Amino acid sequence: MSADASTKDEFMKPTIICLMITSPDGSLHPSRWTKSPDGSRADWSALYEKVHATHGGDGWMVGRVTMAEISKAQAHPPAEPGKVSRSTHFANRQAKSFAIALDRSGRLHFNSGELYGDHVVVLLGRDVPDQHLAELAGDGVSYIVSETDEMDIGAMLEILNAELGIKQILLEGGAGVNGSLLAAGLVDELSLVIAPALEARKNSDRVVEFGEEGLAGRVELSLIACEPLDHGAVHLRYKVMKP
Repeated sequence: MSADASTKDEFMKPTIICLMITSPDGSLHPSRWTKSPDGSRADWSALYEKVHATHGGDGWMVGRVTMAEISKAQAHPPAEPGKVSRSTHFANRQAKSFAIALDRSGRLHFNSGELYGDHVVVLLGRDVPDQHLAELAGDGVSYIVSETDEMDIGAMLEILNAELGIKQILLEGGAGVNGSLLAAGLVDELSLVIAPALEARKNSDRVVEFGEEGLAGRVELSLIACEPLDHGAVHLRYKVMKP
């Protein structure tokens, strides 16, 4: 996935806040964390949801792997896909909240057009087959298909704003998606809930990942706020800037 950061100010994209909960060593899996005298996995989940609610926003966005864990649906393409739109399909323009997934290869499936009461929108790669688009449309899912070989996420975000009125999105992983959008200059704020626990295993997941080169020289962070939360956790907010 790529996006042209040089055009960031030329379109009205939604504000993107990358919101994650982590241990101080960067782990994203509370089930692997050390026990804390201040809280439990249930406490961390509740804190995260509380911070999520304070940010407001019109929707949340995740990558394919994370969304597959949420949707848990299997492929069920129609036998006769018929004619489908190769650019955009909006199944519910009246929705007030959205669950957005990045799925370059069209591997995600859904049982309906809603998750947790939020309307599902999928951002897809250019070569996704008509049969998959027909499946999504049949399930009441909205989609946007990339017009370029490399997914121009910035342009697709602009469409979300223009067509569905989405003004703010909470980006909630995984690490590769977070890193790609940060590198592209599309993330406006990094919001971290840090719990008093550790994992410390080798090769554990991270909040952000961007290939071998990393994000040095691409991103700078400026502290907006540091707020203590319940159970010994803290909430750090950083403005994301281009060097």
